[in-house]
Amino acid sequence: MVEWLAGCPTTGDAGASWKRKATTLMTENLTADLDALARDLDAEHVFHSWSAQGSPPQMVIASGRGTRVWDHAGKEYLDFSSQLVNVNIGHQHPAVVAAIREQAELLTTVAPSAVNLARGEAAKRIVARAPERHSKVFFTNGGADANENAIRMARLHTGRDTVLSTYRSYHGNTGAAIVATGDWRRIPNRFARGHVHFFGPFPYRSEFWSETPEQETERALQHLRRVIESEGPASIAAILLETVPGTAGVLVPPPGYLAGVRELCDRHGIVMILDEVMAGFGRTGRWFAFDGYDVVPDLITFAKGVNSGYVPAGGVIISDEIAADFDERVFPGGLTYSGHPLAMASIVATIDAMESEGIIDHARDVGAEAIAPALTELAEKHRVIGEVRGEGVFWALDLVADPETREPLPAAEMGRIKGALVERGLLPFTADNRIHVVPPCVVTHDEVAQAAQIYDEVLGTIAV
Repeated sequence: MVEWLAGCPTTGDAGASWKRKATTLMTENLTADLDALARDLDAEHVFHSWSAQGSPPQMVIASGRGTRVWDHAGKEYLDFSSQLVNVNIGHQHPAVVAAIREQAELLTTVAPSAVNLARGEAAKRIVARAPERHSKVFFTNGGADANENAIRMARLHTGRDTVLSTYRSYHGNTGAAIVATGDWRRIPNRFARGHVHFFGPFPYRSEFWSETPEQETERALQHLRRVIESEGPASIAAILLETVPGTAGVLVPPPGYLAGVRELCDRHGIVMILDEVMAGFGRTGRWFAFDGYDVVPDLITFAKGVNSGYVPAGGVIISDEIAADFDERVFPGGLTYSGHPLAMASIVATIDAMESEGIIDHARDVGAEAIAPALTELAEKHRVIGEVRGEGVFWALDLVADPETREPLPAAEMGRIKGALVERGLLPFTADNRIHVVPPCVVTHDEVAQAAQIYDEVLGTIAV
């Protein structure tokens, strides 16, 4: 599965050669000066997302390979964030890099109105892994505009306006997508109309006083029924859900919940949109997360893992019924870079490599055989871990100040934990009171053990 990682700087003769070459290049370019220059230029000229601009980031990432990244001076980090949970295939997969290079030599860009072979090949591979009767793909530049266009399609298809989505969700930072988002980021951005939020299931922090997953499913579905009734079923265009809410905490849905939402959508003629931007293309150990939950959505949004972000790309997989609406009717939407040939070439190479190298199955197996046992052992050892949840290479540690009340660990402690992990050479993904354990799908058992040791050391400093 990880044959291409024989060239990783930590393994094999090829790896040693690669590291010597990288070290030589770094030395020749005065590495410390490059890190300082990068920070200076960034602080002076770059306006960062989701940040107060007076505190610019300090970590420099100059290169990567597999599950590891380096700054210019050669300091190494084990990437257990997959950047923004998107580098599923690992950094610098040679087949994907080669495909981008080859496409760039042939054709660097083309208008969406033209036919291009790379675009067709990418779409063919995506729908081959989608449910039956989902034959078309609308390409976007990322996950936010994928959700934006899925909402547009649902509204046009139904002639309705309202979109329901959960409070514990993130769907992107564009007009409708950010208002569909449930977390705090929607609040200063509420300019789009027609969005209503509801509570999805979360057994560990239930809004419904549930004591079992079955109760959580039943009560969460009843809550959704009442929201639909209160808003008026004939006004609702779509229910938009992350199959497994990611940024909100890797909230694996309890048995029967998604199937219950599907039944409500069918009953009321509502379009079901599943956001697979973070959960799709291997993250759960399946091509799509919903494959494990006995449900088929009408629209599927994707990005991130489809090509690991090597070139920005995303899209909407469209059911044949909805696609047919636009056979004679103009779809009033488009993007200059929709189906960009470099992005399409990277999608083709990524999906082919994932298939031929068994990367999806590896993500499933390493999750079950290495990550789950390691995190369970940590939870048994450290009272600060209130819950471990996840599947594949998609996990979260819910950290608490009090295991009995489940009070979330304060932000100051989380900041200290993040800094300590980075100091020990692990690049974490943290959100609110959680550590998200989300390495690339190609992570090895040994790397999981290395990360677990670092988590163990850091969590051992937290008194609960």
